[in-house]
Amino acid sequence: MVNLKVNLSGLELSNPIIPASGCFGFGKEFIQYYDINILGSFCTKGTTKEARFGNDTPRIAESSCGMLNSVGLQNPGILHVVRQVLKEISSYYSKPVIANISGFSIEEYEYCAKSLRGIDNIGLIEVNISCPNVHEGGMSFGTNADMAAKVTKAVVKVADKPVYIKLSPNVTDIVSIAKACEEAGAAGICAINTLLGMRIDIKNRKPVLANITGGLSGPAVFPVALRMVYQIYKAVKIPIIGIGGISSTDDVIEMMMAGATAVQIGSMNLIDPCICKTIIEDLPERLNRLKVKDINEIIGGAH
Repeated sequence: MVNLKVNLSGLELSNPIIPASGCFGFGKEFIQYYDINILGSFCTKGTTKEARFGNDTPRIAESSCGMLNSVGLQNPGILHVVRQVLKEISSYYSKPVIANISGFSIEEYEYCAKSLRGIDNIGLIEVNISCPNVHEGGMSFGTNADMAAKVTKAVVKVADKPVYIKLSPNVTDIVSIAKACEEAGAAGICAINTLLGMRIDIKNRKPVLANITGGLSGPAVFPVALRMVYQIYKAVKIPIIGIGGISSTDDVIEMMMAGATAVQIGSMNLIDPCICKTIIEDLPERLNRLKVKDINEIIGGAH
């Protein structure tokens, strides 16, 4: 029997497979396909202080090896999530979830983190720092090490759960940002968020997305995500959740060998709603063939 259990800052997962924020909603849509309690955990849809309708449509554009999204953080707001959604989740998912929060100022991040205090079915808080800082001219919090550290420090100060910072790949040096977050008190790192991209409608001679640009996800970004996780693992001592283009059992193993303790699977859930179930079922046999008895043996194994 292969041991698939992993530990994220004291939160024990039965396996390292976690659907990513934005591609799994709040889990309810997937219970018609399989028992989602087999998941290690799942990451909730990104939540902000106020309810958001999101960006204008079109919001989605296809790519040959992935997809672009410009949804714009559509969500019902943190108080609705606390008062209703998280309680509803506990009726169909028995394990702690990872709560993803976003903000457009330090104060908004603090507000969201404070609002999540004392909620039993939250195991970790994932902080999306790819949002523009409205007080600093619109620059993304995640593109500057100092700003990333400030967000991290502020959330850690008010949160009652381990804080994981989700890093943007749209930077020249993701390692320095990861280190700044670790020094500011982050319990872990999530890497990576989507890569900035666009598509053009050649008949109408204009961008496909109403927002012009969007976040590229899917198999196309996997080698980039893998490289960044590998680099971050060499530089920090805190756990990493690897994200970006994972679409198979072997991708999971590669990402863990690069340094991830667990992984998140995103846009593949939209193509195959049972992808996480398939990978969880395939992992033991694949690890057996690699003569691995404990999945923790492979974490960072490529270094």
